[in-house]
Parts: sequence; C-alpha cells; structure tokens
Amino acid sequence: MIQRGVYPSLHIEYKKFQLKQYFKEGRALRTESTFNDPKDFGVKKGLPNFQYLQTLGRHINRRLLDVQRVSHTCGLSGESVERVVQPSVAEDGQPAPGLQFGDRRVMALFVAPTSFSHLLHGFRNRDLRALVATLLEADPNAYSPGRMTYDLRRLRLKGIIFRRPGTNRYFLTPYGWKVARLFARLQARVFRPAMAAFADDDAPWPAGLVTALKKVDAQLDALISGGVPSSQRAA
Repeated sequence: MIQRGVYPSLHIEYKKFQLKQYFKEGRALRTESTFNDPKDFGVKKGLPNFQYLQTLGRHINRRLLDVQRVSHTCGLSGESVERVVQPSVAEDGQPAPGLQFGDRRVMALFVAPTSFSHLLHGFRNRDLRALVATLLEADPNAYSPGRMTYDLRRLRLKGIIFRRPGTNRYFLTPYGWKVARLFARLQARVFRPAMAAFADDDAPWPAGLVTALKKVDAQLDALISGGVPSSQRAA
C-alpha cells in the first residue's frame, strides 16, 4: 500500500455525469460535479439551463458531503433505536411496523440503500429489490415487487427513506443514513462475530477473546435466570 506522495480521490459516475472529490494542491478538500451531457438530467444544452444545472450540481455535492458527515458520526440515542425496532406511529398518523434488528430481511433492507450508486438519482422499487434479493441469496422472483413495496412503506413510515413527489424514486434521509449505517455495522462487526465465537469452539478468534466472551455469556445467563454465577458460589 502506497501511503506517501499519493492523495486519495473519490470518483462517482452516472451516465456521462461525473462527481469527483480530491485534495486541491494536497491541502483543501474539493468536491466538484461535471455535466458532460445535460440530457442525462432531462434538459438540453444551452445557457437558459445553466442555472438549473448549477443548482443541481450544488445539491449533488451537498448530498455527498452530508452522507460522508453522517457516516463518520452514526451514533443514535436509545430512544431513536427504540423508535426503529418497536412499532410506532408516523407523523401522518399511520402505524409503522417495527424493523426487528437481526432479521435477515430487515438487515438486507438496511444494507442495500447505503450503496453510493443511489446517491445521485435515488433508487426505484426494482433497483432495491435486486440488491435485497442478492443479499438474501434468494431468487429475485421469490422476493416479489409486492414484498418490496411493503418494505419500502415500512422504511418510509420509519423516516428512513422518502419518495420524491411526482416520481417513483426514493432517497435515504440523513436520519436513515445513521440508522442504516449503524445497524449494518453492528450486525457485521459485533453481533455476527460474537455469535460465531459463542457457537463454535474452533472459531478463528484469539483464545483470550473467546474465553472472555464465554464468561460474559455465563454472567448474562446467571443474571437472566436470577442465579449466581458458578465462579462466585464458592466465595
């Protein structure tokens, strides 16, 4: 890995549009959008559309910066987590079913929308459906458009996504980014490795970590059952 004399850069493409982020003169972070074909965004070339493209470019740049900011500080309060996993009522009064942490389908719903390919133009039912089916290792035909519609409604009522008026495209809200990033990271980096260590004595983890996890497990079992851990009975 080359670490000296190389400055990282980020490149995102949509059709002929390019979004680039890099260090200007190695010091200041610069984010810029380049429209090579305005038709990609429903307008023709010409000065009358310059203001529209300028506003759109600034909006795209701001969305990228918002995503990066949220991804670095994705903590949530206990109340926010409870609002996601427990049944609640949306702002418009509709009941919002809980999104159970650890459920394979729910976890796939958290991971799929965080793809940067959705940042510029959002995603549609069929776009997200293909990604969720892949994460579930299921046949896309088994995960029907009707199920995807139901899941999109659940995410919307929880305030995780919103639908742009007059379109069939959805976007993650800043709150949705925090929820999706936090839950996906917890599942991949904490709970899944921990459960593997609990269940498999030959798990590829340091012996000290496996031993410590087993002690924690024993303490939790004793706390739940109201008993006293065996290590404390002799005392």
